[in-house]
Order: sequence, then C-alpha cells, then structure tokens
Amino acid sequence: MSNIVIRNVKKEDLWDVSSIVVEGWKTAYRGIIDDEFLDSLSVEEKYNKRLTDYDKNGFIVAEIDNKVVGFCRYTTENLFSKQCEDIDCELSALYVKPELKGNGIGTALFKYVVDKQIKNGNKSMIIWCLKENYKSRKFYEKMGGILYGENKIERGGKKYKEVGYRYAL
Repeated sequence: MSNIVIRNVKKEDLWDVSSIVVEGWKTAYRGIIDDEFLDSLSVEEKYNKRLTDYDKNGFIVAEIDNKVVGFCRYTTENLFSKQCEDIDCELSALYVKPELKGNGIGTALFKYVVDKQIKNGNKSMIIWCLKENYKSRKFYEKMGGILYGENKIERGGKKYKEVGYRYAL
C-alpha cells in the first residue's frame, strides 16, 4: 500500500467524503440500523450537508495516490454534552473506504487527531459509536479507548444505543 497522506479537507473532496459515508453506513450498519433508513441514504444529500459545515471544527482526509480513502472530523473543545464535563474534546467521525479497512488508514487518521488534541492542550477525548458495531468498537479498544458510557441516538425515526470510548491524551 502506498503512503497515506493526511491533510485538511478541501471543498473538492466533499463528494468523495460523502460517498465514503454512505458506502460505510450501508456496509457497517446493515443488520444494525433499519434497512429502509440505510437504503434511503443519498450521497447528494450528504454532500449538500457537508457544503454547509465542512469548514467548521477539525476535518481531515486520508489520501493514497491522490485519492481520498478516509476522513475524520473532530472538535478541539467539548461541544457535545454537558454530562461529559470531564472530557474536553471529541473525535466525532472516522471513516475509511470499506474495502480498504485494515490497511492502517484509520490508525493514521486517529493518531493525527490525537496529536492535534495534545498540541491543543486537551487531556481527554471521546468517540461515540453504535453499540452493536463490534468491528469499530474493537478498533477503538485497540487504540486504547476505555468504555465510558451509553447514549441513545435516533436514525430514521428509530432509537439506537451507542457507546462512548474515552481516551486519556
């Protein structure tokens, strides 16, 4: 596998990023999230949403041979929950093209964000993922995450449990 380049997102990356999200959800969450919701996901809808917020907070992509193969979004402050006052930053999204998982792309993105958070003076980071997404949970545990708590989210009118992993930085 060629070198993985991590860089800030550019507007022209947003279609690739949106495609990775839709493809990722449809593969990782099949059997966890309602099929009707997964089948309704649209790259164009995700793209239009990203156009309005891609320059807010941290947003990086992983690139191999000048092609976007993954991305990550993060905050350098606690924007997510008052009940997590002991946590000062969040890794809010980490996606890798499904067919390229296991090649170090997710690890490279994760480590980049951790380095950024440390440079920002942060001490504790959290990431949330669906409770039944065992492949992602295994990755977050491998990266040193400690189970922090549970939450509920709604997708397509149904509620799902998610778990948070905390990282001491």
